[in-house]
Amino acid sequence: MEAAGVATGVLAVWLTTRENPACWPVGLVNVLLFSVVFFRARLYADAGLQLVYAALCVYGFWSWLHGGEGGSRLRVARAPARVLAALFAAGLAAGALLGLLLHRGTDASLPFWDAGTTSFSLVAQALQTRKWIENWVVWIAVDAVYLGVYVVKGLHLTAGLYAAFLVLAVVGLVRWRRSLAGGLPA
Repeated sequence: MEAAGVATGVLAVWLTTRENPACWPVGLVNVLLFSVVFFRARLYADAGLQLVYAALCVYGFWSWLHGGEGGSRLRVARAPARVLAALFAAGLAAGALLGLLLHRGTDASLPFWDAGTTSFSLVAQALQTRKWIENWVVWIAVDAVYLGVYVVKGLHLTAGLYAAFLVLAVVGLVRWRRSLAGGLPA
């Protein structure tokens, strides 16, 4: 199951770097697989996060195809500063609260790391559903932390996946910057 999650995850992120809306249905398969993998590893926040991602995959697919002006496809853009500030504050608050809940109420092995990556993954995904370029900066930070968490947990295939995600996030940032500047399409 982890191997299938790795394969669909790499494909979904690669499609995202290319602004291909097929990233969303492929991503849906990916997150459903990983919800089971993470639950078995007692990374409960990550398991729950995958279910939230499932809903965001449905919304992201619709948004990319119809969320632009007049129901058109979205184009790469910058997030408004007030949105970034609000999402960052929400990520910090949610991470702290979820970390406390996991620490006190479960047998989670890395509650605050699990919670922080969970909350900021949601921030990145929210930015991505609107095709805001800042999603890649958040993904770069989150993927770097996840890489360490999964090495510690012995999820080596998943750690390899997040190393690939980290590289793809850098590629995505470069490609989307080009798209934003009006250059070659991503």
